[in-house]
Amino acid sequence: MKKNNFYISFVFAATLAMSMLAGCKKAFLQPDPLSFYEPEATFTTRSGIDATLALCDRHLRAYWSYTTTRDISVPMNSEYMLSDVAVSGKTDDGNIFADVATRLTPTDGMYQNDINMLSYFWGETYNGIKYANTVTTYINNVPGLDETAKQEYLGRAYFHRAFRYLALCFQFNNVPLVSKILSGPKQNYKSTSREAILEMITRDMENAVAWVPDQSQMAYIGMVNKGACRQLLIKCYLATGQWDKAIAQADTLINNSGYALMNSTFGTFENPFPAAWPVTRNVIWDLHRPVNKCIPANKEAILAMPNRHGTDAGIALRSMRNWGPMWNISTLVSPAGKYMQSYASTNKSYRANLDFNSAVGRGIAMIRPTYFAQHGLWAVNGIEDPTDLRHNSTVGNWARMDSMKYNDPSDALYFGKNLQLYDGDRLLCTDTVRNWFDWPHYKTFVTDPDHIANPNSNNNRGGAADWYCYRLAETYLLRAEAQFYKGNTGAATADVNAVRARAQCSELYTTVTIGDIVSERARELWMEEWRHMELSRISYSLALSGKPDEWGNAYTVNTLSENNYWYQRIQHYSDYYNKNRVLVKGRNYTIAPHNIYLPIPQSAIDANLYGKLRQNPGYTGYDASTEMWTNWQDAVADEDTN
Repeated sequence: MKKNNFYISFVFAATLAMSMLAGCKKAFLQPDPLSFYEPEATFTTRSGIDATLALCDRHLRAYWSYTTTRDISVPMNSEYMLSDVAVSGKTDDGNIFADVATRLTPTDGMYQNDINMLSYFWGETYNGIKYANTVTTYINNVPGLDETAKQEYLGRAYFHRAFRYLALCFQFNNVPLVSKILSGPKQNYKSTSREAILEMITRDMENAVAWVPDQSQMAYIGMVNKGACRQLLIKCYLATGQWDKAIAQADTLINNSGYALMNSTFGTFENPFPAAWPVTRNVIWDLHRPVNKCIPANKEAILAMPNRHGTDAGIALRSMRNWGPMWNISTLVSPAGKYMQSYASTNKSYRANLDFNSAVGRGIAMIRPTYFAQHGLWAVNGIEDPTDLRHNSTVGNWARMDSMKYNDPSDALYFGKNLQLYDGDRLLCTDTVRNWFDWPHYKTFVTDPDHIANPNSNNNRGGAADWYCYRLAETYLLRAEAQFYKGNTGAATADVNAVRARAQCSELYTTVTIGDIVSERARELWMEEWRHMELSRISYSLALSGKPDEWGNAYTVNTLSENNYWYQRIQHYSDYYNKNRVLVKGRNYTIAPHNIYLPIPQSAIDANLYGKLRQNPGYTGYDASTEMWTNWQDAVADEDTN
């Protein structure tokens, strides 16, 4: 077995599949998965199925790495704009996605690709389902496959389909169920209830856990493995209220699957710009170095996504560009009125200790963290934990604006001194939304080969890098969630504290609320979890459990569009939405309870000529009497009717 090789060795297959399945811009209702290949020929070989699954894996990475034509946004940004920890930061755009309560409609708001990419989560998620359905539809056409091989292929396809349907269920609520590649066009879909879809994907993932091998038995690192299937099954059990089953699966993953939290430094230590940004080696820094994410020594990675520069699989994340502050601009100046230079582009002598362009990247803050994400989130037991490695600027993990230094040599009084926000009572930054905030440098820093090749470049954006889909730290937090719903707060507290102890926190919980568990997710899983979707899922699970949130509120499943935990967290913790009335380009940051679900795009409704999809409450076109399938078997049986 080639278990130590990276899955990017399959890139040639993914490239082939991209040709075969070229349909990313088509509506999900289009049944044909091919552009110019005949399915009877292409999908009667094992290599054709391998190519399709390789495309599924590549497509999964794109949620974190796909950029617009202007290279200034990634889909994951939109998940964070609709959460408690970040908001849109593109303040120079009159169309900024700030007034969500008004702007997010079935015909607007989702289609602003330079500001948000919410439409991506509809169209591309259905494309991902189409790719997975290609395997499930044609697998029986492949000669020579024994039952074990066939089940492994099916299990991996089920993972991809279930991953995407779980996202759709908590981003869009009730959606059309498409389970196969159809022989002809279908334009009479009905929505299928979320509960029915969750039941189907839970069954599928139970099979996947039984059929897909462990990573140790896989040919390449980065392929969907049993551990990844088990992690997704845990989420399915949480979404269907099966707490004991979720705990049992988490127990197996934590105790009996060969995984472990990384508690010590490991792998390669990267500290490429120590003069400007020194890093003291620590386990959190090592854990999030791209070079360490896919190596066998990393026992915490359940499903990592290889994404290497110089290969066909390499897609630049642009992490520093998207998630870092815009510090190199005239709206942020020293007391003498001089602004920061993207230092390597000047004609002055090079000073490595002031090359912040190379050290932290030149951000444009497509999203910016809330004040809560920078400060309040890190308080446990009423104390902002001073030793938490994830929020530690002393070791270099956490970046503070006032750790940077003025680097314009013509600024005689302040050259080489630390940045400051105020000069006495005078504010030195006229755009604190975009230009001044702290951020998790250990997550965002990714070497940009374009900048390395051209050190005079003033735009260090972040290059291709391996990324995590699932880690064991999340498994602990998922088990904590299930234990909380069962009323086992002691066990839930122990799981949260295990994650905190690894981060070398000095403040541990004595007992946890659902809020503490969700906050720990934010600390540990920034830009790994789909923050809005997970908060929506947790809102649903919390309602199923009947347990109160940290403010004593209880919720019901059928009224989540009116009041839900996602909305309450934003109201209590975000200093933007509906609270301080931050005004940008004439727009306030606002959000409403019904925005927990995105609107079903009007374009999808209109394309479904002979059927009617159910719109979500709070959006134009909502009609509670619109029929939908309430069990998945009926929806699947109806797929063959036109």
